[in-house]
Amino acid sequence: MISTPGYAAASWYPAGPRSTVLAALLANGVYPDPFYSVNMKNIPAADFTVPWWYRSDFVLGDETGLNTFLDVTGLISGGEVWVNGTRVATGLAGAYPRHQFDVTSLVHSGVNSVAFKVSPNDPNKNLTIGWIDWVQTPPDKNMGIFRDVFVRRSGPVALRDAHVVTSLTAALDRADLTIKVDARNDSPSPVTATVSGTAGPVTFTQDVALAANQTKTVTFTRSIDDPQVWWPYGMGDQPLHDLDLTATVGGTVTDTSHSTFGIRDVTSSLDGGGHRLYRINGRPLLIRGGGWSPDLFLRYDPAYIEDKLRYVRDLGLNTIRLEGHLEPDGLLDLTDRMGILVMAGWECCNKWEGHTNGGEPGVPWTAADFLVAKASMAAEAARLRDHPSVFTFLIGSDFAPNAQQETGYLDAINAADWRVPVVAAASAKSSPQLGSSGMKMTGPYDWVPPNYWYAKREGGAYGFNSETGAGPDVPTLDSLRRMLSATELNTLWQNLTATQYHRSSSSTFNNLKIFNNAMVGRYGTPTSLDDYVRKAQLAQYEATRAQFEAYGRNFKDASNPSTGVIYWMLNSGWSSLHWQLFDTYLDQGGSYWGTRKANAPLHVQYSYDDRSVVVVNSTRAAAPGLTVKTDVFNLDGTNKYTNTATVTVPADGGKATAVSIPSISGLSATYLVRLTLSDGGREIDRNVYWLSTAQDVIDWANNDWYYVPTTAYANLRGLSGMAQAPLSVTAATPSAGTTTVTVTNTGTGKIPAFYLDAHMVDAAGKPVLPVRWSDNAISLWPGESKTLTATYRAADLNGSAPSVRVTGWNTATQTVPADGGGTPAETLLSQGRPATASSVEGGAYGAAKAFDGDTTSTRWASAEGHDPEWLQVDLGSVRSVTRVRLFWEAAYGKAYQIQLSDDGSNWTNAYTTTTGDGGSDDLTGLSGSGRYVRIRGTVRGTAYGYSLYETQVYGR
Repeated sequence: MISTPGYAAASWYPAGPRSTVLAALLANGVYPDPFYSVNMKNIPAADFTVPWWYRSDFVLGDETGLNTFLDVTGLISGGEVWVNGTRVATGLAGAYPRHQFDVTSLVHSGVNSVAFKVSPNDPNKNLTIGWIDWVQTPPDKNMGIFRDVFVRRSGPVALRDAHVVTSLTAALDRADLTIKVDARNDSPSPVTATVSGTAGPVTFTQDVALAANQTKTVTFTRSIDDPQVWWPYGMGDQPLHDLDLTATVGGTVTDTSHSTFGIRDVTSSLDGGGHRLYRINGRPLLIRGGGWSPDLFLRYDPAYIEDKLRYVRDLGLNTIRLEGHLEPDGLLDLTDRMGILVMAGWECCNKWEGHTNGGEPGVPWTAADFLVAKASMAAEAARLRDHPSVFTFLIGSDFAPNAQQETGYLDAINAADWRVPVVAAASAKSSPQLGSSGMKMTGPYDWVPPNYWYAKREGGAYGFNSETGAGPDVPTLDSLRRMLSATELNTLWQNLTATQYHRSSSSTFNNLKIFNNAMVGRYGTPTSLDDYVRKAQLAQYEATRAQFEAYGRNFKDASNPSTGVIYWMLNSGWSSLHWQLFDTYLDQGGSYWGTRKANAPLHVQYSYDDRSVVVVNSTRAAAPGLTVKTDVFNLDGTNKYTNTATVTVPADGGKATAVSIPSISGLSATYLVRLTLSDGGREIDRNVYWLSTAQDVIDWANNDWYYVPTTAYANLRGLSGMAQAPLSVTAATPSAGTTTVTVTNTGTGKIPAFYLDAHMVDAAGKPVLPVRWSDNAISLWPGESKTLTATYRAADLNGSAPSVRVTGWNTATQTVPADGGGTPAETLLSQGRPATASSVEGGAYGAAKAFDGDTTSTRWASAEGHDPEWLQVDLGSVRSVTRVRLFWEAAYGKAYQIQLSDDGSNWTNAYTTTTGDGGSDDLTGLSGSGRYVRIRGTVRGTAYGYSLYETQVYGR
């Protein structure tokens, strides 16, 4: 039998510990790359209309007195479980219910076998996972096993379902903990067990008497004064606490349990306009997020997941939304550590909403489906509840559940001690107990012009829009060549109404017609593939920038404010022309850079509705005395308007208006607006717009659920006639995985070098990905220079020397070796050098941690609540210092100096600021020398101390 040891499975396909059927076949080379061209279309779907078997052997020791359980979840779409020739379960249904089977009597020491007979999946008929209109559906419809299967062994008393319920005071000065765990007596005799453990800094112990085969919930209550509180990234730290429990009987350990939890408080309410507003630890925040997609074949790669989450932070987003597709625990462990909020919930448009969907796909529920849905909710609530990053759950998506469904969901959620807000739907629906969702799902999902977002109607910037975006995303030319054949590439730019397999399976979204019509109308007809792609990047940049800037500007409005926006979508699980801010290969184009620009923590922006220039401050500290310079240029570089204003901007999403650009005579049909935000002469933010004297005209009367027609387009065609700008590019690699590129507009006239994009490439010209840039997609006026820093994994060069390719709208493409060409290269001077500090929070946060080369994990932290504090490094000899990079943890310096000294006693300031905003600071153009370099903080940006993941001092 298949489930017995010794079964001859040599001809079977090897599969990972969690793998869909097609993922296993792809890993074994059965089919060519499904991300290329129409390869996936050619995989025969009929092969997946029958059950498939999985089997594995596992080895048990010869210990006695142990009970053995098989812990199973993640079967798509269910099926049978067999152990050592015996069927232990049949008729399993649903992707999410968790099953624990007692197989003690079936197993033995040595080799044992387990087998699963997995049924075909149909998400319209099964409560599993579907792909809606996101991508083409995989031929196997993800049938298989997408979660880990565990064999668990314990003595007479087992521990299950350990968790912590936390409650914070409003002042955040005390946390009350309720620790719960189920103690289960798996023996036929009564026992008394001792359950003991630790939860963060507190300890507890309790004896519990258990009858034969009895389970009791053991509860402990403790309090922590001045607790370490978990915050989203950018608002504070992300401390996690260990929960460790042990059960002993007669002094012998019978089972242990380990997990982590965070202490934080999440509340939600409806504002005066009925819009949902979330608060974390009492502080309101604008939810800025994106819809998360797993890999199309549900392959889970921890490094790839972490790369995507690093992009989330780099984009300035604070949230990912999981519409179904609830990823394994590894994702949540990362979001906990990285401070990224998770909006979880069930998916739309298939069986999950088949009972209430008004005729959309998905068959109505049977009596058995209600039980599967409740079991799914119970399993996920128990799995998600201790993850502090999970801040809400949506029990409906496009539609809210009916009374019976809602009762099942809420009963399961309440039984799991769920303590964060539960919402009826992602759309403007209500359910009997929860009431109004406070959300809207009014689109758009296809292209709309930038000015759309400033109207407080439909999908514009008011309320909480749970999924919205300006539609397609054409990747970079590098990615397009990886995913499309030569014929498909020609079709992409030559037949602008053609069906595009790599967009969507939906007839609404299977082409780029709306996007392409706008591109032609606004930018002109593409003359080549390269011209098509570069115009697409500009269109996507301005679209995403406008969306996030409008929502950011309106957050603190007294009337009809914005409270949240989820870009649809963050990423794609496939090679796609559809919704994404970065592509499956992790390359970054216009959508990425427009979003990143819009979400800068201290940001100057133009308003498409009233021409105002506004500064938005998303940091925790007010920003006084900032200088805003507004310049308007014709495309020939002639300056037609200049204004300089001083503003003070409140914290936590506050805004201040610098100027409203008046009517200007003599403007070219297409013109540029350059906004510069400075603090004491140091440029904090720059934002360049390409605008038109002709406006995009929106036909609101014919708005549809997925877009609104545009009857007249802005005239941006003048960009194609811009004169060329000369460019100088030099690059250096001061340390493995860090490259700098200095770009200079060497022109002597007026012509700007417009939309300069830098890419790290290897010797063959292939992009090095993932990569994070200090800035990108920039524009430089004559005489201006900018140094950009790329951070990447040196191993991704595969032994090649690094180069940098710089392309521009009106400049020649240049690829230069990153060897410093032209001027002596800056060298990283500080890594591994002796370091000291004024104070240290604890032994794990010593000064040397800020100079060990790790920019994300290890860190120096000062004592909390004290100013001033300093961190110092000894370079070993007097060196010329030209640049300092600071990678702040959440506890950043608002006011600090970079100081130099030859002797460690007499100090000279090389740099001073009073408006630090955290994140990473790249301080270039420094002048001075010294053996010792000191970062001296005088005003903390948070209530904590100062904390730096890494400090990098460069020089010669």
